[in-house]
Amino acid sequence: MEARMKNPAMVLPDAMKGVRNLLKGVHQGGVPRRTLELVHLRASRINGCGACVHGGVASAKKAGESDARLHAVAVWREAPFFTDAERAAPALTEAAARIADRTGQAVPDAVWDEAAGRFDEDQLAALILMIATTDFFNRLDATVQEPAGPTWN
Repeated sequence: MEARMKNPAMVLPDAMKGVRNLLKGVHQGGVPRRTLELVHLRASRINGCGACVHGGVASAKKAGESDARLHAVAVWREAPFFTDAERAAPALTEAAARIADRTGQAVPDAVWDEAAGRFDEDQLAALILMIATTDFFNRLDATVQEPAGPTWN
């Protein structure tokens, strides 16, 4: 399979500069890199972005993530491998990534309160920005039909 076109953020150089600056800020928010990688991977799996799942696994492994935890991201609630904070992060990710599936609050108070109890304001900002940036790339890749594989690592 071949993409319809090059990733739009790569076509327009200033767009990619903005994304890089955004991600730089995300990584300065105080959330452990492994947690950010799990958030990226969970959102990408929800959104069905094969390219982002593939890249997310590679990035998580570079951050020291184990195969057992990577395999369990989709079933994080049942898996014994995650801390309470690491459970709050994918719960927030799922709520934020699935806002179109909800009526009422996009992120229920219980999910928000759990995340806010585990992360400070800077960390919450980093998590929310990571979720949104992942959703951004998931939508770009889905639109141009970016295949999974070593096309952008």
